[in-house]
Amino acid sequence: MNKWYQIFPKNPWLSVYAWFIFCILPFFFIFRSSSIIEIAIGISLLILFFLSYRLSYNSRSVYLYIWISIEIAITIGMTFLFGYVYLSLFLAFFIGNIKNKIGFFIIYGLHIAFLLLAVIFGFSSHSELYLSQMPFVILTIIGVILLPFNTYNRHKREKLENQLELANKQISHLKVIEERERIARDLHDTLGQKLSLIGLKSDLAGKLVHRDPARALEEIQDVQQTARTALKEVRELVSNIRTTKVEEEIIRVQQLLRAAEIDFVFFGTSSLTSTPLLVENVICMSLKEAVTNVIKHSQATTCTILVKETKQEVLVQVQDDGDGMSSSGQFLDGHGLIGMKERLEFVNGTLSIQQENGTKLTVRIPKVILPKHKEVSHD
Repeated sequence: MNKWYQIFPKNPWLSVYAWFIFCILPFFFIFRSSSIIEIAIGISLLILFFLSYRLSYNSRSVYLYIWISIEIAITIGMTFLFGYVYLSLFLAFFIGNIKNKIGFFIIYGLHIAFLLLAVIFGFSSHSELYLSQMPFVILTIIGVILLPFNTYNRHKREKLENQLELANKQISHLKVIEERERIARDLHDTLGQKLSLIGLKSDLAGKLVHRDPARALEEIQDVQQTARTALKEVRELVSNIRTTKVEEEIIRVQQLLRAAEIDFVFFGTSSLTSTPLLVENVICMSLKEAVTNVIKHSQATTCTILVKETKQEVLVQVQDDGDGMSSSGQFLDGHGLIGMKERLEFVNGTLSIQQENGTKLTVRIPKVILPKHKEVSHD
């Protein structure tokens, strides 16, 4: 809703100064009249027009059309009496804001018809005045024909864009719900039975450990094998989850650093070609956590990130030129760093921190995810 002082139509092509000229210009036409009565009538019509124009912004249903009808009548009077046709441009912009399709076309047609009639009759009585401004009169008539459709179509397009944006948000929300339900089903099918089996066999092994050690050992071996199988299936499940690409994360990191007024320097490549999705997801989470700590604790002016991919591993380094991280126990002992280490351990990655002329955080993750310890086979 417009404020009380906003009587000028908003348009990307015309500034408020242009509309101000359209408001001042009618006084020039009015004061050309020799009769004081005509001048008084002109000023009264002009005041009534802008009052009606303002009231039409907050009117609905039948009152809207009443005020527009009054404005059309005043426009006809100003055109016929003083040769001033430019008030019709105000109406042309406003008519495009009418949301009702039938109402829009009715008012649009009446406005054009009455304007043409007023110009024709005004030309017969003020021919010299109309001839002197004929190009502007023609442009005004063209504007009255085209501008309402432009405004109407723009509002219609904005409405459709808002509906499309809302629909996309709903689709994204439904996709998230669907993905959660799928993960829940997969976890239940993957882990539910195996964890139950591990629990039962562990209880049985505890009961047999003294009575039948050999069978207890077999049960423990079964528990180990079941646990390895479950871990493998969980890793495969996590790898199939849609992950964030390092290339996308680098863009978000750059935006965060720019917002924090920290210079961003990048080396290496952000497009990883042969790295498993699980590894790439862990790299993205580590990058996010590391850059967040740089912003919160380092008091740095520059942050340098290196991402290097080899045949065996992926190397990621995040270095800043500040001193806050090196002296911040909240960073060194924080939950974020602990969570980063836990995620890296899941994919056999390593984390090291060096504090010299700032802080350098180095992450190394092998491309092939293997068990951290060799399994002992029992013959």
